[in-house]
Amino acid sequence: MGEKKRKEAEVARWKKVLVVGACVLFVVLMIVSGMGYSWLSMFSSIKPGQAVEVSFTLYDGAGNPVITSEQDVYAKAIGEGRAVLGAQTITLAANQSLAIEYYPVNAYIPTTGEVAVFGLTSKEYNSISSAVVGMRTNEQKTITLSPSSVLEKFNDVDELKESGIDIANVSSGDVLGMTVYGFTEQNPTINSTPAAYLRLGEITRKTTGGIVVDGNYPRADIRVVQFGSS
Repeated sequence: MGEKKRKEAEVARWKKVLVVGACVLFVVLMIVSGMGYSWLSMFSSIKPGQAVEVSFTLYDGAGNPVITSEQDVYAKAIGEGRAVLGAQTITLAANQSLAIEYYPVNAYIPTTGEVAVFGLTSKEYNSISSAVVGMRTNEQKTITLSPSSVLEKFNDVDELKESGIDIANVSSGDVLGMTVYGFTEQNPTINSTPAAYLRLGEITRKTTGGIVVDGNYPRADIRVVQFGSS
């Protein structure tokens, strides 16, 4: 009788384990079903053509953030008194090139409280777009960006005066806002008007005749927020 009761107790214990396990599995399946197919991205990597939401930070030559959608990077830069723009994440198609000169990104200017349209160059966009291929959700990567000669501009004294800048009040290493222009159409016509975009540029050289402002950013940090179907 003792052996029989022991076996019955063992069977009852395993039944309880199976019931609890089934309940846990049911809850997990309910959560997963509520998430739809997005949960699959946690276990898969990005393929060309897929839509990807990317958080990004662009850095100047000194390694300081210029524009970022990462809150901690933005807060730290503001706390250090740096000139940095706040932005939202961007959504792009993996490994697909931008057909126009600039990709518009709404940027918050902390010194004025205004929102301006920042111009992400096609080179920067394409570098990010190609870099995300093979990445997973929440994965981070640092990428090198190639410079563009059109973003290194000489501003003479008269041009600075028109912008309200006294050359005596600026020095090499200072950061200035600069305006760049690009068409929003892939094939602009004679009647097309280029759009204006904001960049932040560093004064790399100063002479008695003017200053050279470089709006290139050599490095970017990116993080995959989420991605979906192509």
